[in-house]
Amino acid sequence: MRVLPPDRRLRLNLHCDGAARGNPGPAGVGVHVADEHGRPVAEIAEGIGIATNNVAEYTAAIRGLERARDLGATEVHLRSDSKLLIEQLAGRWKIKNKNLIVLHRKVRALVEGFERVTFEHVPRERNVEADHLANVGVDAWLAAGGEPRA
Repeated sequence: MRVLPPDRRLRLNLHCDGAARGNPGPAGVGVHVADEHGRPVAEIAEGIGIATNNVAEYTAAIRGLERARDLGATEVHLRSDSKLLIEQLAGRWKIKNKNLIVLHRKVRALVEGFERVTFEHVPRERNVEADHLANVGVDAWLAAGGEPRA
């Protein structure tokens, strides 16, 4: 009988969302991190200042991948309700905006640190935790003195 070594892989699911009140406007990111069985592992709710919605979406993906890396994940399944984010990360849509090109490169560099990363577009109603966290991030930034642009 052959004994197999224990499975050393850590698979995490990331639900990511970015929110901007105005475009650009006060923005935040939210990430709900769960293990492969759906059990919550970590959450991120962070205000990022004044940004566009697309910048917030990319920043949420970056923060989520950084957290997954810090938790020791080897495989990540990233979900977002941003079709633009998912299609660009999957390489199916071109990126024309210079700011998004820079953020896309950051995501791709983070992806290289994992054995496997997959991307999935989900409807907004399947991303409610991350949406809530993104709005908590915006609220926290505003409460700390962040000012929306006039």
